[in-house]
Amino acid sequence: MARVAPNPGSPWLIVGGWLSVAASLLHIGCIIGGEEWYRFFGAGEEIAMAAARGEVWPHIMTLGIATVLAIWALFAFSGAGKFARLPLLRTGLVVISAIYLLRGLMLVPLHLWRPEMTDAFTVWSSLIVLVYGVAYAVGTWKAWPAMSDRSPR
Repeated sequence: MARVAPNPGSPWLIVGGWLSVAASLLHIGCIIGGEEWYRFFGAGEEIAMAAARGEVWPHIMTLGIATVLAIWALFAFSGAGKFARLPLLRTGLVVISAIYLLRGLMLVPLHLWRPEMTDAFTVWSSLIVLVYGVAYAVGTWKAWPAMSDRSPR
């Protein structure tokens, strides 16, 4: 499999990829850290208490999220030309960008609809995820021609 050539989107995608790696590792940290980590990172009281009771489902769900975030990092690094081009690379990066951006922008309708749910954690996590989305979206946009199947390798 060929690599995507280094391109103007590479720095943005590399930053986005490392942000996704960091988020993935924080999720794994929640599994290791247990109840207090789940609570600190805003997972909700139900999940924190389930982890405290030794239930396995919060850890499985969190591991699933960590895995998805790690795969998203691989897509970013692939789009930046750091290793072989992944299948459906452009489609994947567009979808990942959209998910991050939508998650970040959900703060606005949430605040309008249920302002009591807009606490400091919600605001900060939304802003952070919005940064992820911008990194992926700008990187994907700038790298788009280089990720074409017809681009020179």
